[in-house]
This record gives sequence, C-alpha cells and structure tokens, in this order.
Amino acid sequence: MIPWVCLGSARVPDGGELRLMQRGHEFSIMAGAIELMSSRLSGSEEALATLTCARLGGRPSPRMLIGGLGMGFTLRAALAVLAADAGVTVAELVPEVVAWARGPMAAFHGDSLTDPRVTLVEGDVGALIAGAPARFDAILLDVDNGPGGLMRAANDDLYDAYGLRQAHAALRPGGVLAVWSSAPDAAFTRRLGSAGYSVEELRVRANGRRGGARHVIWLGTKV
Repeated sequence: MIPWVCLGSARVPDGGELRLMQRGHEFSIMAGAIELMSSRLSGSEEALATLTCARLGGRPSPRMLIGGLGMGFTLRAALAVLAADAGVTVAELVPEVVAWARGPMAAFHGDSLTDPRVTLVEGDVGALIAGAPARFDAILLDVDNGPGGLMRAANDDLYDAYGLRQAHAALRPGGVLAVWSSAPDAAFTRRLGSAGYSVEELRVRANGRRGGARHVIWLGTKV
C-alpha cells in the first residue's frame, strides 16, 4: 500500500491545525485524526453549488460568495454552470490552503483560480458578509464541519441568529444562503427559519451518485 505523505501544515487563526496529506494521486486535508475533505469525495460539496445555482434560475450577472476554498469542489461546480457574466468571490481564511491550491494541488484545481469570473480573498468570509448589504445573489458556506464549529469557535458566529441576519442583509431579494454540514442540526434549521428564510433541508451523498455518507445542505431563500 502506498503510504501517506504530509506535504504541509497550517494553523487556523484562533483554531486548530490542518495537514495536507498525499497518497499517490489522492489528497486529504486533515484536522488531527479527522479527515475534513478528500479528493475522492466531492459529491456533497459540488451539490452545494449546483443546488444553489438551480434556485437562482436565469438571474442576469449573478454574484456569488463562497466561504471556504477547501479543495475547490464547490467553486469548480459553480463555474461549470454559471454564465460568463457571473462573479464569484471566494473567501479563504487560511493562506496555506490557497498556497496548496496553487502548489501541490495546482493540477487538481485546474484553471479555476485564474477564471476571470473569480476573485479570491484571503480573509474571513464573515467580514465580507458584514460589509456587503444587498450585494450577493447567493452565499455558500462550507467553512467548518457545519453549524457546530469544529476547527474554530469563531465560525459559530456565522451560524448564530445574528450571523444569519447579517447574511440575510447581504443577499439581494430572493437570494439564497446555502450551508454545508456533515450532519443534521435541528436547532440550526429553526434558527434559519426565524432569521427570515424559506428553508429547504436536503440530504446528499458524500460521493454523489456513487453513494457514501449522507451530508446535509440547507438552502435558505431570502423572503
């Protein structure tokens, strides 16, 4: 069996440590013994983008904010269906994750980071949300393992009542807040509804049609 090799590590601001691992052509980003993402499993992250884009319909010049670059599954899926006049801002808090995307995983990410529709910001997605009233047609959040923060306690601020109201204010009328999670969270579903969204809670497979664990995507439409 081909052994895993650690290609690099990174500290999450005010949080834990990430490690980029490689085995043959496979990549994994780990937090301790927990695998946060794997190049083998992309289905639910891609669904975060495709389900959101489907609900945007044919909006002219849509503007999307993606919180968390990760391995770029969500970004690439969004670019595959968005029109040429779309704009996608990607916020990634950990600079090393961006460096890995441009370095050892450059071939994996392809030309997504140089796509003219994409603006990559190394910083906190929460700050972009707070400073952008009625700017976005969609906000996609995949910055942790879900509404219950794993890597960084400050991530909880995105998912509490105040954070959800800030996202609501940053969306244009009928805009969509999409949230990825590794597991259900009934309290979050209630908070999302109370914050002024029409809520869909969907179960999606980690590896798409090929199966895998069931993850959760919430789609909150601003009403």
